[in-house]
Amino acid sequence: MFELNSNTFAIFLEKYYQSCSAGILLAIFTPHLLVLSKKVDNMVIKKLWVGIGCQKGISQQLINLVIKKVFQENQLIYHEIAGIATIDKKASEIGLLEFCNLEKLPLKTFSAELLNNVFVPNPNNTITKLVGTSSVAEASAILAASEITSTEIMLLVPKQIFRLPEAPATITVAVAKSENLIF
Repeated sequence: MFELNSNTFAIFLEKYYQSCSAGILLAIFTPHLLVLSKKVDNMVIKKLWVGIGCQKGISQQLINLVIKKVFQENQLIYHEIAGIATIDKKASEIGLLEFCNLEKLPLKTFSAELLNNVFVPNPNNTITKLVGTSSVAEASAILAASEITSTEIMLLVPKQIFRLPEAPATITVAVAKSENLIF
């Protein structure tokens, strides 16, 4: 009997998806049943995790504007966002919660200790004194993407810092990609 764990199943789905002429795949998997269909329309594969670092009081409008700008400039597909990630100290930040609610995205948060253990290309030791880690946006995007896969995570967009003149708050955004499928 062939045993299919979640990692090998995701790899199988990825290969099957790539071979589908329609380019779309629906999979229903239980321990006893595997049903595959390549005739499902309007399904989006979500592989991208957006890490956000922000100052208190950030608005959901500014978050939306900045993420769309980053995705446009880097030719990423907005609808492939699997979720938003940040430090646990921002778990109740109204703008983040409103944005995630409006976009129907999960918000994953991580402790400063966990974030501090992630190797990132652009650490900022200045913020360590404030939040206990040298990276929020990059580290949280990488951690969120790594929670769903054991394959390599790619940091597609290193942190981008935005300070808009009309808004007093600063926001930092990074995007990581998971190679496994999320529907």
